Amino acid sequence: MQAVILAAGRGTRLRPITYDIPKPMIRIAGKNLVEHNIDQLPKEIDELIFIVNYLAPQIMNHFGDEHAGRKIKYVKQKKLLGTGHALGLCKNILKDRFLVMMADDIYSGKDIKKCLTHERSILTQEVHGKFAGGRVKLDSSGHLQDIVEGVHNRKKSLANVGLYVLTDKFFKYDLVRIAGKKEYGLPQTIVKVARDYPIKIVKASMWLQISDLAGLRNAEKYLKAR
Repeated sequence: MQAVILAAGRGTRLRPITYDIPKPMIRIAGKNLVEHNIDQLPKEIDELIFIVNYLAPQIMNHFGDEHAGRKIKYVKQKKLLGTGHALGLCKNILKDRFLVMMADDIYSGKDIKKCLTHERSILTQEVHGKFAGGRVKLDSSGHLQDIVEGVHNRKKSLANVGLYVLTDKFFKYDLVRIAGKKEYGLPQTIVKVARDYPIKIVKASMWLQISDLAGLRNAEKYLKAR
């Protein structure tokens, strides 16, 4: 089974660190961020596909063509046109069913395995109070109905954490452009897919969001304690 790792972004909110280092290659607790995630992947994941752009040679030179027994391919996203566009570039190399994950947030191996028990799924985190991001809405069967982007302030919400199990049916659909932007969103396109193919909602037991320097420090503290 293949795993797509989205690693093309510039990581601007982690400057000045990311002036010289791509965000996925920042080291905390003895490893770079993306290695923490790769180490959580189950054995059935036997091929990794990195989507790269910013400072791509650092990632490619570090991992080469194989890492921990897994084959590696690289896809260059020449223009940063969103996560939906990034996955669309993999159409001709992805087979059947695959995992998609962010390179720079930290996930739990247990949660990844739980997602893989479903044909299609999206990993979410229960959040209380105010947060910014994608709020996941469920239908009556517990499947994905919608992902609403923005700032939310509710007693309890489910936040999209950027990890998905999808099938090649994804590529039947036109990518959805994010409102007011020139980028194509992966979550927005997945919502379109979910109208025809049920996508199960899975709740995460652990998710470390690393969107700024404070998040990076908190993640390092957590991983060192673990």
